[in-house]
Amino acid sequence: MSSDSVRLGELLRRHGLHLKKRLGQNFLADPVHLDRIAAAAELTPEDVVLEVGPGAGTLTVRLASRAGRVVAVELDEELLPVLREVLAGHDNVTIVQGDILKLDPATLVSRPASFKVVANLPYYITSAAIRHLLTMESPPELLVLTIQREVAQRIVARPPEMSLLAVSVQFYARPEIVARIPAGAFVPVPKVDSAILRLRPWPAPPVDVPDVQTFFEVVRAGFGERRKQLRNSLKSGLSLPVEQVEAMLAAAGVDATRRAETLSLEEWARVAWERRRHDSEWGDNERALGAT
Repeated sequence: MSSDSVRLGELLRRHGLHLKKRLGQNFLADPVHLDRIAAAAELTPEDVVLEVGPGAGTLTVRLASRAGRVVAVELDEELLPVLREVLAGHDNVTIVQGDILKLDPATLVSRPASFKVVANLPYYITSAAIRHLLTMESPPELLVLTIQREVAQRIVARPPEMSLLAVSVQFYARPEIVARIPAGAFVPVPKVDSAILRLRPWPAPPVDVPDVQTFFEVVRAGFGERRKQLRNSLKSGLSLPVEQVEAMLAAAGVDATRRAETLSLEEWARVAWERRRHDSEWGDNERALGAT
């Protein structure tokens, strides 16, 4: 066990704390990886940072030394005394107790023109937290996330290994894996490695879609039954006759026998446009039938 891990353990014991498995609490103790996370955020003294899951404050200290202001949101109320001790003297840090999924990030940072997010996300909220942060009206300019390595690899995947998570994240941001973090860098040691994932939100969607709702309706339907060919998964997910699905896919230039994980964002966008055209034609036909 490294000296940093020992110091972190002593800090927690002094406050009578035991890490909670149900909250996915694994605290990063290795200074090399803590510095890499802070560096990945590309901070300047003008930056406002929203840190999610500060834990024992080991990363918060580094963020506070680089950024103008840090708002640290911690779910576990028992960790607040630890954070206050570790962050004593850092007047540019505000500690907030709460669940990030139930809070408005923009309100937390007092709605500046832009802000950055740095987060150590437990597995059970990874997808929900990323969606919450990326779908804001004014999303962060940059997100640096410590997440399970396998999840990070799924997010940056390309065809033919896409997933609903990959499409969902890549529609809103450009993802890149900055570095791998071995399990041994955490206290307690988890069963899997982690990764530093950096997300740069797009100023506008990277593909032309009829609307976001239609796009994701089609994507969710396609991935609803991943092992099936698109003609079958879209038939079930969109509740359409297979002939209409095949016609939509043909018009979009997508082979109906392909599977969802092989499609690019551009191809999903074309299918979404054909779905919109199908709805429009169906509505016109219904109105014409009603007039006879």
